[in-house]
Amino acid sequence: METTPEENQDQNQDTKGCFECCIKCLGGVPYASLVATILCFSGVALFCGCGHVALTGTVTILENHFSKITSDHAVLTDVIQLMQYIIYGIASFFFLYGIILLAEGFYTTSAVKELHSEFKTTICGRCISGMFVFLTYILGVAWLGVFGFSAVPVFLFYNMWSTCAALRSPVANITSLDSICVDVRQYGIIPWNAVPGKACGSTLGDICNTSEFYLSYHLYIVACAGAGATVIALLIYMMATTYNYAVLKFKSREDCCTKF
Repeated sequence: METTPEENQDQNQDTKGCFECCIKCLGGVPYASLVATILCFSGVALFCGCGHVALTGTVTILENHFSKITSDHAVLTDVIQLMQYIIYGIASFFFLYGIILLAEGFYTTSAVKELHSEFKTTICGRCISGMFVFLTYILGVAWLGVFGFSAVPVFLFYNMWSTCAALRSPVANITSLDSICVDVRQYGIIPWNAVPGKACGSTLGDICNTSEFYLSYHLYIVACAGAGATVIALLIYMMATTYNYAVLKFKSREDCCTKF
């Protein structure tokens, strides 16, 4: 059945209208906030998940090889358990905060691009946007500290791994293997009276070959990378929220000037 020119024209107008509507909707997507949310969720998940398992492996290594008496590492065990509970809180908080910032990104992007002609910025909306800008800056600075702190166990495990690599080098055969040691007491992890407190020679080599050491070392690296990804995500959030807040504030002044 053939269609008339009028019907073809109506179909073309409907297709054009749907296309324009899709383009308008895609224009309202806060791509910066969306990328930051995905990066934030991924970074926090890596940091919390890998950090939790790595802390458990660290306790196992200390108990089996460096501190045979429970009272010597009781304080460290309590601190690690507290850090694991904090990790649960961090994961929950950033899951909610990321969703809120993404929703705020949709709100401000719609305002900035004026997708709806009846849209009007309010003082309450601008205050909420300003609050998110301030809070995101605070969280960004805090996560810089978390990123630096997460690099500390990577450094400690790297020193231990490099010492084990020195044991396997040809130079180690010339000297006594028992002279190559790792003393974790010097890092303040356990007290100086902890027994044995250090591992030397073949004992150290056996520790480095355990699954707990290998897994914990690599998980700390991934957790550090996750913290770095979260910092980058918060930086993107900072730029997006600051820009949107500045435009919202400018639009409110423009409305006041053209109101009369």
